[in-house]
Amino acid sequence: MQKKLYNKEPLNKLFVVKKPIFRSSNSYLNEIKRKYKNKKAGFSGTLDPFACGCLIVAFGQYSKLFNYMSKTPKTYRAVIWLGAQSESLDIENMISIENEEKLDLEVIEKEVKNLIGVHEYYPPKFSAKKINGKRAYDLAREGKDVQMKKSSMRVYNTKLISYNHPFITFESSVSEGSYIRSLAQILLSKLLRKGTLSYLERINEGKFFYENEKDLNPLDYLDLPKNKYFGTKEWLDTGRKISIEYLENKNDGKYLIVFDEFFSIIQIENKEVKYLLNKVSL
Repeated sequence: MQKKLYNKEPLNKLFVVKKPIFRSSNSYLNEIKRKYKNKKAGFSGTLDPFACGCLIVAFGQYSKLFNYMSKTPKTYRAVIWLGAQSESLDIENMISIENEEKLDLEVIEKEVKNLIGVHEYYPPKFSAKKINGKRAYDLAREGKDVQMKKSSMRVYNTKLISYNHPFITFESSVSEGSYIRSLAQILLSKLLRKGTLSYLERINEGKFFYENEKDLNPLDYLDLPKNKYFGTKEWLDTGRKISIEYLENKNDGKYLIVFDEFFSIIQIENKEVKYLLNKVSL
């Protein structure tokens, strides 16, 4: 008898998994799908294979909510290996290992603190950035010439965790789309040293932390104001067009309308109301 692999009933579930090192985010998501026996799932905030840690996963209708969630700042813990050089700026594609002179702890602390602010940089060619629909790291591994576009990142906070030569461990809270491998190279240039990352872990994305895959209430994470609706609930239940006259806040914008069993996301524009998502079950 064939083993049942997936449940037929849709599962609405929002939670955080801890992606292991040297696994792609897509590969690990497939494992999570099998674990919970559900096909319809998605994740937000791709982690490169080298990185591990916090990965937001949603099943069912909740996978449509990522664009409305607050997921910044993101905090990472990283370890720099002084003297090591790598084509991918991590330990996946090592080129050489050389001895580097020991640094003064106060100098490191000062330069780590000075990372706070906005930086322009080129993302690593071994990264999850897409170029013409393909992941940059796939193209780089095929030996193709990868031209990365300059980007920018904001560092909100950063701190030195430890310095055990030749390893510097630090944490940084950064904006969406930041690359810590590139930030590490910026720090190394300030320290006048060469090096690469030997470890990278995402600790959180905004309010999302790994807590043993416990169920999360999406309403606690949606970055949208609530609006009161004074009309008939069945209209939202069935997705019928609603009038702005039945809404408390009539200003243009995106809003949540919450009932006991479900919620909807609407948009008001030029006094017209449209659904962005209607009847997401709770």
